[in-house]
Amino acid sequence: MIRRNRPQLGALFYFLGMIMLGLYFTFAAVQGDYGLFKRIEVRAEGDALAIELAVLEGEVTRMENLTRRMSDNYLDLDLLDQQARDVLGMIRADEIVIR
Repeated sequence: MIRRNRPQLGALFYFLGMIMLGLYFTFAAVQGDYGLFKRIEVRAEGDALAIELAVLEGEVTRMENLTRRMSDNYLDLDLLDQQARDVLGMIRADEIVIR
């Protein structure tokens, strides 16, 4: 009886299967829904939203200040004059409008 020295076909399929499984999990870890690229994308989006939040908070603070200055408790006459000019188009009696 002659014995051949070649690997078993089952062992070859087993190692190929393990390699394919490892490649699949590596690909999923890098580009999957919870992978590295997605994490970087979410972190960048979070940073952009944090910057936008800071800008909006500044705008809200400015608008709260203007609202407080136009309230009944504290009336800023310069702001009232500016708003009347901008919104209503009013002018003083000593001014001339040139169009």
